[in-house]
Amino acid sequence: MPQPSDETTRRAMLLTAAAGLAAAASTPALAGPRELKLADLQKEADVACLYHCDFGDPQRFTQMLTNISNHYSAYGADPFALQLAVVAHGPGVKFFLDSFTGTSWQGETMEPKLHERIEDVAKNGLKIHLCEITFSRLKIDKARARSAEFISFVPSGVAAVAALQAKGFGYIKVG
Repeated sequence: MPQPSDETTRRAMLLTAAAGLAAAASTPALAGPRELKLADLQKEADVACLYHCDFGDPQRFTQMLTNISNHYSAYGADPFALQLAVVAHGPGVKFFLDSFTGTSWQGETMEPKLHERIEDVAKNGLKIHLCEITFSRLKIDKARARSAEFISFVPSGVAAVAALQAKGFGYIKVG
């Protein structure tokens, strides 16, 4: 009996994960984002890029989402052809919070449709990695991060940027 190729195995895993995401979307989340070690970050496509988000400007963040969407569009939104990740630290984590209450951004208004746009791009396989050090230093409870299958915590945002680059991810910073 022939053995499945790595690509066939990867496709089966992604289809299983997509089915799990669909099931998870219909039930309330019980836990926040999972925690990853730097060694858990892997390159899974020939073309892989990380978008570095260490800024808090909403217009710049919106432009980054547009670039990510265009990036997927150029590859036909094929998650097997392109792997994208966002690493957020410093002010960049604010876009992934449930609210700004009790943070240094408390006086700002959160764009209500922004998370919907993030979820829309994430359907193509986007992964978001949030910096634990930022949450600790800014005294933000990690439970305040939005809960979604595509969001995870990494020990350090800058270390995750370097780890992904060392694993062959291209580096993109909008702005």
